[in-house]
Amino acid sequence: MPKPITPLLAADIIIELIDFPDRPIVLIERANPPYGWAIPGGFVDLGEIVEQAARREAQEEVSLDVRLIALLGIYSDPSRDSRGHTVTAVYVGEATGTPVAADDAKNCRMFSLNQLPESLAFDHAQVLADYKKYRETGQVASLRNSPLSDSDKPDKLVIH
Repeated sequence: MPKPITPLLAADIIIELIDFPDRPIVLIERANPPYGWAIPGGFVDLGEIVEQAARREAQEEVSLDVRLIALLGIYSDPSRDSRGHTVTAVYVGEATGTPVAADDAKNCRMFSLNQLPESLAFDHAQVLADYKKYRETGQVASLRNSPLSDSDKPDKLVIH
């Protein structure tokens, strides 16, 4: 059987700075296309655990050691990345210290949730809207674009 052709896999991490008032988050200004502000993250290396990739990307892009606290969601819309179909696991993490832009981050800044930049890359406006809901309610991202039709959905929840 031939090897399947699949989307690329990435890991992104919304970093809450817990030693600053109101726990601002860190965004990077991308040095490479697609340009704009983005959640720190990048591609998972072959043989790497996705959670390790998220922490590695945080260290490489904003020089912070991050403790993961939640998986916000999986984002897989084929149009989310103009470079090609990429699926990302988005984590929420905590860190202390001041971020410093490195690697392919042209710049990085701390942002409060009510003052996010307008020019967000990828589908990060949707991701950050999901994150705002998470901060308010503790609920992770809702499932989207379910392939199940109404007739395929179970009538009731069965717990075994």
